[in-house]
Amino acid sequence: MGNAERREFIRRDSLNLLDYVVLDKEGTTEDHGMGRTLNVSENGILLETQISLPLSQLLLITLGLEEDLIDLKGEVVHTKEVDDDLSQSGIVFVEIDAEGQRILNRYLEAFQEVFGGKD
Repeated sequence: MGNAERREFIRRDSLNLLDYVVLDKEGTTEDHGMGRTLNVSENGILLETQISLPLSQLLLITLGLEEDLIDLKGEVVHTKEVDDDLSQSGIVFVEIDAEGQRILNRYLEAFQEVFGGKD
C-alpha cells in the first residue's frame, strides 16, 4: 500500500508567523508563544514551535495570512521533535468563525492560482 495520501484536504507549504496560547482543561491560559506554519490547509496547519506540545492540547491561535489575522482554536493531533530546539505539531481547527474561514479560503485559492496544482 505504500505511503498513500490519506488527508482529506490538500496542504500547501506556507511559512506564516503566528501567536498561540496554550489552554488548560478549564480554558485558562497556561502558556503562550510564537511559532510558524510549515503548511496550511482548510482544516489545519503544521506548526513549528520551540516547545513540544502534547497530544490533544487546545490552543488559541492568531495566524497571520498576508495582511490578515485569523483567530481560531485548534487541537494538537500529532507532534514530533525535530531537534533539541524545534518541535512540529499537526493542528486541526476545532473552532474558526465565518470571517476567518473566508480569509483562509481566499488565501488558499490565491495560493492555488500562483502555484497551481502542485500537491
